[in-house]
Amino acid sequence: MRSGRNGARIVLGALPALALTLTIAGVSGAQEPAGDGGVESRLLSDSARISLVTILPGKKVYSLFGHNALRVFDPERGIDIAYNYGTFDFGNPLTFSARFAYGDLNYRLTRQSYERMVAFYPVEEGRPVLEQRLDLDAEQREEVFRFLEWNAQPENAYYRYDFYYDNCATRIRDVLEDILGPGLVTGASDPGVTMRQLLDPYLAERSWLHFGMDAGQGLPADAPATSRSELFLPDRLADWAAAAGVVGPNGERPLVARTDSIGWTPERAALRGAPNWPFFAFTAVLGLVVWITVLDLRSNRPGRAWLDVPLFALLGLTGLLIAFLWFVSLHAVTKGNANLLWALPTNLVLAWASVRSGGRRWVEFLLWGTAVASLLFVLGWPLWKQEVPLATLPLAVAVVIRTTALAVARRRAGTAAQGSRRAAMASV
Repeated sequence: MRSGRNGARIVLGALPALALTLTIAGVSGAQEPAGDGGVESRLLSDSARISLVTILPGKKVYSLFGHNALRVFDPERGIDIAYNYGTFDFGNPLTFSARFAYGDLNYRLTRQSYERMVAFYPVEEGRPVLEQRLDLDAEQREEVFRFLEWNAQPENAYYRYDFYYDNCATRIRDVLEDILGPGLVTGASDPGVTMRQLLDPYLAERSWLHFGMDAGQGLPADAPATSRSELFLPDRLADWAAAAGVVGPNGERPLVARTDSIGWTPERAALRGAPNWPFFAFTAVLGLVVWITVLDLRSNRPGRAWLDVPLFALLGLTGLLIAFLWFVSLHAVTKGNANLLWALPTNLVLAWASVRSGGRRWVEFLLWGTAVASLLFVLGWPLWKQEVPLATLPLAVAVVIRTTALAVARRRAGTAAQGSRRAAMASV
């Protein structure tokens, strides 16, 4: 998840654990179960345990959705390793941002000292850590450990990150499902919301970030969430594990045998919803556009560069980003985005035309086309299957009003110029 950004800062903590695990005979080929499952062939002792670790959401942007890891603890073998699927190389910020936007960001599974991990999150970031000890038998613990060791090898560790469908939480879900197989009993029900709406509680205090994420996602983000697909969120994975069971020879038992916490307080402050600042800001823009446009129409003024240039430039740049996410990037959830109607990339041309003199006819046609596209967005508001941010409504109305007024002003200017030429020719 986004908290994987910490992986670049704490990856050095993996070195002691790596040195420790390399001393265990046969680890490099541990993806296959031991021959007869006997004690002599096991890498873990009978006192070993495996836990699902959940780091709760923090205040920083990259930590808003939380994080998961798996812990393997074996006091007899001196093993205490956290397996972290959320590690990536941040590197150059520009390169990282470009790859993230394109959707080609590789994350990897790394080993790290569990003690270092729990010291970092509660102490450095003030984020509580929950440890759910899984009630697995010796064979299941062995299989999980062998798979994680195999998966952590350099040739197997990397995967292409996908926020909704392939991240630090879904990877752990897949491990548990694969190891436990039909014996895993969940009984969970679908949450009754879309994938996009699952993010709303985590973004309650970040109205601008909420607006940006909603505007950048298209129709696929409005797919109904299922009891399985919602597990891309770390705390939902923790809830899922707490409610799950495992069927064994003696019947069904809870998957989680014990839950411990570090830094947890029952009176943790709940998130308070922030005002919808984007809606208020764009409503103010709408009011400004209406006021200036009325003045311009009364005085037959063709436009104002101080208003039109930044307005159309920002709309055009937004449109370029939305178009890139839709048509170029590898992200699946950014396709089919209706917000492109009010944020056409051709608005950059209108920004350029706003500082040019002359009444070229194609500019008028472009203005009319932009007005029609934004009007379709406004009129189709109740019909869109895609959930679009409320703040886009006053912004789209502002685009309709301003582009229509500028097109009418150019038409008037052209008609007046044509009349002047005819009068001049008649006088000759």
